[in-house]
Amino acid sequence: MSNGSKRASWKYAFAYTGIVVGAGFATGQEVLQFFASHGLISIAGVILTGLIIMFIGRQAAKLGYSTHAESHVLPLNTLFGKKLGLVVDIILAFFLYGLAIVMIAGSGATFNEGFGIHPQIGAIILIILAFITLLMDFDKIVSIIGVITPVLIIAMFLIAGYNILNPMIPLSEVNQHNDVSWAPTSSWWFDAITYSGFTLATAFSFLSIMGSESARQSIVRRGAVYGGLLIMVLMLLITFGVLSILPVAYDVALPTMQMASNIAPWLGTVYSVIIILLIYNSIVGFLYPFLARFSKPKSKKYKILLVTSLVVGYFGTYVGFVELVNIVYPLFGYVGLVIGAMLTLRWAFLKLKALKLAEKLSDNNEE
Repeated sequence: MSNGSKRASWKYAFAYTGIVVGAGFATGQEVLQFFASHGLISIAGVILTGLIIMFIGRQAAKLGYSTHAESHVLPLNTLFGKKLGLVVDIILAFFLYGLAIVMIAGSGATFNEGFGIHPQIGAIILIILAFITLLMDFDKIVSIIGVITPVLIIAMFLIAGYNILNPMIPLSEVNQHNDVSWAPTSSWWFDAITYSGFTLATAFSFLSIMGSESARQSIVRRGAVYGGLLIMVLMLLITFGVLSILPVAYDVALPTMQMASNIAPWLGTVYSVIIILLIYNSIVGFLYPFLARFSKPKSKKYKILLVTSLVVGYFGTYVGFVELVNIVYPLFGYVGLVIGAMLTLRWAFLKLKALKLAEKLSDNNEE
């Protein structure tokens, strides 16, 4: 594999990770609700989620490449057929928009906890940045999103590492403090699978477009696997970190900022900047596929829809970040599970078809 191919694969991996690692993930709120609230067994849940993300993400990127997708429409039609594909298409598009609203609300909460800025003013700052970015070419958007991811990886190693080595409670006592009522369900493995579905639904549109933009299938295929591995490592770090501060984690909107503040108060402020950048990543990553679904990028319709969606999204900040995570994420996870199941069936069908073809060729050669 050439250096150019390696760089391209890692660029896609960082962009994929940057899309998934948004407001809820980087703040620790998603990890708290879907994993840490189950106690120590949450580590098994994270590994299960990571393995699913790597496999399904790879299939989604391959499908995007083979269909030359400009949006998620063609890949969904390939999986579900035109009629059912249209239904899933519309649901996915508007859920992506709903997630963008969650991220805008998350930016308001982060600006407020990190800098004491009013949530609505913080949201407006992120909206303006997202507006400027979404007027750029797709390749530039991928590059911008990918740049921020390595910063998070370094930060999480430092912040989570410190809290794991200096826990508020030892790991042996975690199960005395966890509260399953915070989780979507009482089943750790089901929440893990649901979260993997949420992750796929989150990134499916972006992975589809990313696949079509790649020069070779092998590049984007590796990019999706590398991205899935990075996501799993980050999830493990954040989960161990949240478990180490579990009693306090339930009392704050941004558990990872609390972890940073445990090292030094100023570090909490620095980490809030990283969270804001990641939220910006996700707003851009969710809105671009939504806009590309209903308009042609750079067209007049695209610009009008961009302005309208950001203005409407601003009013979502009045609902509240934690409440939105609890409502939108599990529902979106079920949508992703359906897509993931169809991708798996397609993979199995193509493998079976290839085996039958190989057997037929073998028989013909023997004759």
